[in-house]
Amino acid sequence: MLKIGIVDDEILARKVLEEYCSKIDNLDMVLSTGNPLEFINFMQQNDLDLIFLDIEMPELNGIEILQSMIKPPKVILTTAYSEYALESYNYGVVDYLLKPIKIERFLKAINKVSVSEVTQPKKNSGKEELQIKHDGMPVNISFESIQYIQSFGNYLKIFTDARMYLISETLINITTLLSDNFQRTHKSYITNLNRVTKATKTHLFIETIKVPVSTMYKVVVFKKLDVLSKL
Repeated sequence: MLKIGIVDDEILARKVLEEYCSKIDNLDMVLSTGNPLEFINFMQQNDLDLIFLDIEMPELNGIEILQSMIKPPKVILTTAYSEYALESYNYGVVDYLLKPIKIERFLKAINKVSVSEVTQPKKNSGKEELQIKHDGMPVNISFESIQYIQSFGNYLKIFTDARMYLISETLINITTLLSDNFQRTHKSYITNLNRVTKATKTHLFIETIKVPVSTMYKVVVFKKLDVLSKL
């Protein structure tokens, strides 16, 4: 049984997807919302196997939501605009459905998501180190020592207690290798929330180091900080 979420600010579009999902025995629709922030809050406490995600929405669009999630579930994007198709596949989406969505096309997309392909977000990955190649040599960096990671053109700067490492990688790819306490806080930054010593509305501090928090990631960042502080 696949746990399904629908995120779309168009009521009619949600109703269509809800109806389609109800016709498939192994689909369990557990969330249907037109509010992107409600979805983000839901994902802090729950897991989904697959989400149907609209692109054009107020407050946060679908692409921004994808960028904000470290370990998103499988995603099928839905939109009335075909120009997003190429960009969407940079985020590893399963499929891209143009509205109005016909049931034949819906079924084709669902068939791309088998139970064996679904990977649930891991709450405790058990990994304690990030393995990278630096100057052609393998290097293991303990998660605990990483303060934050910054995008730098086609490279990443990994700031640790000891030094900074420059590697050829993207923020999207490296998030799959990190533990759950690492969070995208800005389009160019991932922060180790376990290292945060102070927070304001626009920045996180790791002692005297200042890392920006953008409006797009503010809700999920402060929600996770609140959860971590209670562990």
